[in-house]
Amino acid sequence: MDLNTLFILAAEGGASDVHLLFGYEPIFRLDGQLLTLSEFSNKTKAKKITKDDLNLFADTILSKEKKETFLNNKDLDLAYQVQNYRFRVNFSFEKENIAIVARVIKDEKPSLDEIGMPSVVKDLMNLPQGFILVTGPTGCGKSTTLAAMINHINSNRNVNIITLEDPIEFIFKPEKSIISQRQLGIDMTSFASGLKHVLRQDPNVIMLGEMRDLEAIAAAITLAETGHLVFATLHTYNAAQTIDRIIDIFPPHQQSQVRSQLSGILTAIISQRLLPSIGGGRIAAREILLNNNAVSNLIREGKIAQIKSIIETNASIGMISMDKHIKELYQIGKIEREVAENYMEDVRNLDLK
Repeated sequence: MDLNTLFILAAEGGASDVHLLFGYEPIFRLDGQLLTLSEFSNKTKAKKITKDDLNLFADTILSKEKKETFLNNKDLDLAYQVQNYRFRVNFSFEKENIAIVARVIKDEKPSLDEIGMPSVVKDLMNLPQGFILVTGPTGCGKSTTLAAMINHINSNRNVNIITLEDPIEFIFKPEKSIISQRQLGIDMTSFASGLKHVLRQDPNVIMLGEMRDLEAIAAAITLAETGHLVFATLHTYNAAQTIDRIIDIFPPHQQSQVRSQLSGILTAIISQRLLPSIGGGRIAAREILLNNNAVSNLIREGKIAQIKSIIETNASIGMISMDKHIKELYQIGKIEREVAENYMEDVRNLDLK
């Protein structure tokens, strides 16, 4: 069983991920569904992965130094390329066995139009400064959305863009902008240290792949305050939870100050899911929060729970709730009713005019 062959099969077959686990056939995620190699390739039952297979897979990808790092830390992320296909690969241990998950990175950098982003978000790409967050669960397309945003700026503005990633996924070629892409563990020791020193690199736009801890969040907020356009991601469910998560990670004695800072610098929160679409594939459903005076006041006063009502009553300026967008996707025939019901917070809204 050859690792590179499995990866090429995944990329050419339209899979988003490959799972390699002891005792299982290779497993592929296609349109959100997990399929065994036999199901994915319509072949006879494939053999299950052995410990020897997993060790061979690891040796195929990892240098001696990287393997030592993995064995010491028990987790490792890195980028890997086979022919023209690129992958984000995670190594971990599962019941003392190596486990590998590879995300297929599409070579084509998407546009905001191609991923269905509304024009109000496109307008935000022209701002000289701000704090724009893309949130959602693992596998919901956050990296693709960030790539589309950076791609749009690169095509339309003459600025210096710096990305901090783990690992680097989409490779950008400078167009109107200068782009520097820095990878965790190779070009910087941590996101926090990368953010700490980024001001010396004269950036206009900074993209942080993920805000993982207090230090990184604090640095991102400071950068947005000092006149930069900052993009970042969080694994949160909606806009209100995102704001709560940011505030709650700070010690209680700092939370009032953070609420004040966030109320001033936050530009937008885009929370998304990928839903099964009619005819195959998946389509993004999004909640969009735009910061205005009402939102700013609620953040400053700690009344985060009321943000939901602000989103629902400000459709005229481009805000939209997740339920409303899912309902729209159903009404225009993009998703089945069952899908809408499964993903909506309140299914009673589905039949309201």
